[in-house]
Amino acid sequence: MFHIRPATPADITSVDALLARSFPRLLQGDYAPSMLVLALPKISRAQPDLVSCGTYYLVHDSAGTLMGAGGWTAEAPGSGAVTRGEGHIRHVATDPEAIRRGVGRALVDHIIATTRDHGLRRLHCLSTRTAVPFYRAMGFEPLKDVTVPLGHGIDFPAVTMERSL
Repeated sequence: MFHIRPATPADITSVDALLARSFPRLLQGDYAPSMLVLALPKISRAQPDLVSCGTYYLVHDSAGTLMGAGGWTAEAPGSGAVTRGEGHIRHVATDPEAIRRGVGRALVDHIIATTRDHGLRRLHCLSTRTAVPFYRAMGFEPLKDVTVPLGHGIDFPAVTMERSL
């Protein structure tokens, strides 16, 4: 069905293309066009350090088409803070043509299994408004609405979520 593998630096261009396909289409129902104009150039780019960290994964279908990407880190996004036993879901995206086909579920199930293997007890997530129902279905609970500073006065609305492992 799906093949999940760790991303490498050679995958940055493919992840860039996936993010560029995914976020503009999937976020448009939950964010004002003016917010997307400002935020998309910041959030729709692969983060080279993240893609090459060893815990960022790609989901391919049987034909080898990239259908999803995402991962986790011990470091909290933005601050880099590390709390023993906790991890952070990072930069998850699914191709808009693959929504509701199990791609995101397979990816997050893989992330959860991997974090458990690393001895983590809790996962945190900064979710887009759009992805809150998905993360709820994956066992995450919303904690509060937050804004993620993207630089130059751009504050992107998101939701902090977490789940026990």
